Amino acid sequence: MDNQNFAGDRKMYQGNWTCSGCGAAITELPFEPDGERPLFCRDCHRAKMQDRRPRQF
Repeated sequence: MDNQNFAGDRKMYQGNWTCSGCGAAITELPFEPDGERPLFCRDCHRAKMQDRRPRQF
């Protein structure tokens, strides 16, 4: 069985970034940032996702 979709198996990237939403420090991300897109802390990301309208299929 392939367990790559579980969070425990995800590679984490260490660094010193700043949240684009609230200015909080971000020290670990589940992806390598490209420097082009904004970064959001967990709280801001969660709030942003809750504000999104559900997709219509």
